[in-house]
Amino acid sequence: MLWRAVFITALAGVGGTGMGGALSCLFRRDSGKTVSLLLSFAAGVMTGVVCFDLLSDAVRPENAAVRISPLLVAAGVLLGYGVIAVLNALIDRGGVRGPGRARRSSLFVAGLVMAAAIALHNVPEGMVIGASFARSAGTGVLDRSGLVMAAVIGLHDIPEGMAVAVPLISGGMSRGRAVLVTLSTGVPTALGGLLGYCLGVMGPLSLSLSLSFASGAMLYVVFGELLPEAARMWRSRLPALAAIAGILTGLLIVYW
Repeated sequence: MLWRAVFITALAGVGGTGMGGALSCLFRRDSGKTVSLLLSFAAGVMTGVVCFDLLSDAVRPENAAVRISPLLVAAGVLLGYGVIAVLNALIDRGGVRGPGRARRSSLFVAGLVMAAAIALHNVPEGMVIGASFARSAGTGVLDRSGLVMAAVIGLHDIPEGMAVAVPLISGGMSRGRAVLVTLSTGVPTALGGLLGYCLGVMGPLSLSLSLSFASGAMLYVVFGELLPEAARMWRSRLPALAAIAGILTGLLIVYW
């Protein structure tokens, strides 16, 4: 069960960033409207799964005789949010959020900085998936919400892979090597998955803290990255509709 969870987590991280790197090699420009809708939908699914599933189980872990204090869960959410916010602030300070603004001579270095930052960023994202899978550790069956989290995080990692590959290629690195670098940035996701899973199976309190931390991390990804980026790419009401559709999809995934 553990290694299946770690394998799926690694597949989401490596596959997502690798796909982003490959796409950056194939296309000079992407469809802003299509990507905006995809990001909004993914954000909605994440929000639905976090609110209807992860936070619910964080307050009352499955098979636990006691109810965890909501204040402790809130603290875990804020901690998860804060960790991802700090990591993204480091990325912003590196000046690599918008590679088109960097001078051509610094693009290669910017790509390497971005790769390191994304690799570090992927550890708590892997913890989200691992903590989700930990809830079903005793059943021998992979948790459905864990599979959903792996899918949406993999989708989220695609633009991150593109953000790494584009400056590297523009700075002179071959396309093949750039894709390999983007693939490597997804490897730490597996480490995060292992850590999240191990913490989740240590007991109800540990599981609650893992789920609340994961929830905070995902809420930052949704409201600090995906939705603002979707709005920037296409100023329309349709991305908001896609986000609502994603939330309803998350509701159906959890309760169907």
